[in-house]
Amino acid sequence: MTGALDGIRVVEFANYVSGPYAGMLLGDMGADIIKVEEPTKGDPFRGWGRVEYSPTFGSVNRNKKSVTLDLKSEQGKADARALILSADVVIENFRVGTMDRLGLGYDLFTEKNPGLIWCSITGFGSDGPYAMRPGYDTVGQASSGLLSLLTDVANPKPMGISLSDHLGGMNAANGILAAIIARGRTGRGQRVETSLLESTLSFCGENAARFFENGKVPGRATRTHQAQVYAFTASDGKAFIVHLSSPSKFWIGLTEVAGHPEWADDPRFKTKETRAKNYDALNELLANVFKGNTRAFWLQKLLDRDVPSAPLNTLDDVFADPQVQHLKMRVDVPHPKLGQVGYVRNGVRLSDTPTSVRTCSPELGEHNDEILIPLRAKGA
Repeated sequence: MTGALDGIRVVEFANYVSGPYAGMLLGDMGADIIKVEEPTKGDPFRGWGRVEYSPTFGSVNRNKKSVTLDLKSEQGKADARALILSADVVIENFRVGTMDRLGLGYDLFTEKNPGLIWCSITGFGSDGPYAMRPGYDTVGQASSGLLSLLTDVANPKPMGISLSDHLGGMNAANGILAAIIARGRTGRGQRVETSLLESTLSFCGENAARFFENGKVPGRATRTHQAQVYAFTASDGKAFIVHLSSPSKFWIGLTEVAGHPEWADDPRFKTKETRAKNYDALNELLANVFKGNTRAFWLQKLLDRDVPSAPLNTLDDVFADPQVQHLKMRVDVPHPKLGQVGYVRNGVRLSDTPTSVRTCSPELGEHNDEILIPLRAKGA
């Protein structure tokens, strides 16, 4: 079966994470992704690993073809223009104005390729007081307020995952898909824009709505108290979480597992509101209980009472997990030098046009002849 985007050509002028991740998501859905790289070193992420393969690069550049163009040369610009004119979608995540300075700006192609969908991902947006600032992942996390919801601002710690970059890529892909649908009705492409700031701030909508309502600045603990989220360490040093949410049956089940059913009628904990108010006291009581046995013991008890809970897995735990294995989340793909490399499959499943990981990330310039020779011949 072909992918949902079979026949859609995407030309990607993008490095690092946000743009390549957007392209990868579309590639998983069947689009033909042509990644344009500078000739000497290519995407800087290629250098973040072994000579023959960089997992950092590979994780966001599967299902793509690589061509190398010197965008400062006349031949490189001519090839780039031909690629853009042949494209359904262009993705770029350069600094604001870079494509225009190269003579490859969006407005130059709309007349000859009216169906072109042009997606720009920036740090802070294409205009405004911060437009020209450099935008990288943790800058996006911090400036959007997301990091303040993930760390203790009095003792801040950066995150171990590029959340803003990936959110930017997801929003870009989402916008591109909407533009493809709109083009099917109107025949015309359009400009799609997002930024690390916009994508990440929109992700914080729940906390922002609460702030708009009561004027109180939320922090890392705000949602944990309201949603009744807890994390504990068992006697074997292994961590696990409990998420009570709203249904009272989960709270009743937790008191029974803890061996203190009387807590259900304790005025401090009887309702969701009083538990939120006395969160720290309840957390301490539960933590002392859960120190008394192993994580496996408590998780089974919680499961028996239907209390939402889970081990706090590290990635080695995750890929040994039977549900993850059942969902076939790991995909191994042939690599010309390493035999196979592993990826996490796309997180969506489509019954009739399934996503797929068909190829590993390309070698630098691997597809120059395949793509550029016919392109130049057509131009001639």
